Amino acid sequence: MGTDLHELLRSLRVWDPEVTSLPGFDPAAAPDDPLDLFARWLAKAATAGQPEPHTMSLATADDEGRADVRTVMLHGADADGWAFATHAGSRKGRQLAGRPYAALGFYWPLLGRQVRVRGPVAVASAEEAQADLHVRSTGALAAALTGRQSERLGSVEELRLASQAAWERARREPDAQAPTWTLYRVRAEEVEFFQGDASRRHVRLAYRRAGNDGWHRELLWP
Repeated sequence: MGTDLHELLRSLRVWDPEVTSLPGFDPAAAPDDPLDLFARWLAKAATAGQPEPHTMSLATADDEGRADVRTVMLHGADADGWAFATHAGSRKGRQLAGRPYAALGFYWPLLGRQVRVRGPVAVASAEEAQADLHVRSTGALAAALTGRQSERLGSVEELRLASQAAWERARREPDAQAPTWTLYRVRAEEVEFFQGDASRRHVRLAYRRAGNDGWHRELLWP
């Protein structure tokens, strides 16, 4: 018998108190810069035991404006933006070339917290992209050297052979270049912090860039 999807969904709980702790959040005490608050929340998620707290949803759009989303890893966040990397010829790379604007979504269910980021996307220099790649693991380099991301794959065996060759090269040449590997930065225009509440009185604090004058903050109805 197949799974009854509707029955399964009705049985699932959000923020089960056995595994979730909903911390308080006083927006009046939040820092002026959203990056500071993001760093605090990310650190809190990591120390709370949230698996892979540095992963995020990346939303882009194609030439016809159709939305696309996938999960990627955050490579850094500073005054220049929130950074991630991919091959320029991948689906997301092509979409960003045509529409250089993206949205990011972080979700840390152990704390009932979300962070949303939106803004234009800039491409870092090739030197920065390669430097970022080479401080990562051998596996990350092997994946980048395998390449051909988003292209049609003939078989799982074809992938195995290409990946094996890439792993061998990555171990042999830890400074090997992956020419299409590209580092992108989202320069945030909007950053929203969401703190869940057991009584559904969720706190939403939105930061919006105010030109060269820093950030404007406002609360939103949940």
